[in-house]
Amino acid sequence: MAIVVTLDEMLARRKVKSRDLAAHVGITEANLSLLKSGKVKGVRFETLSAICAYLQCQPGDLLAWVPDAAAAPAGDGAGGFPPQE
Repeated sequence: MAIVVTLDEMLARRKVKSRDLAAHVGITEANLSLLKSGKVKGVRFETLSAICAYLQCQPGDLLAWVPDAAAAPAGDGAGGFPPQE
């Protein structure tokens, strides 16, 4: 997966327990655990916004894009997009 969830690191930096965040955001601890592990296919903007508000951070502080070695395009380094004209 190219998107990595770094929520654990932010929780540690803010010294916030998962249970407290889950209760504030209104999701179960199980769902928060799935989100932290990256085992979800998506997250609602409303949930992401509530997490960011509680942790006083930006969405980019919680998510990172890391290219897969197998998925990295060969060649011009343009990310597989056609050339711009």
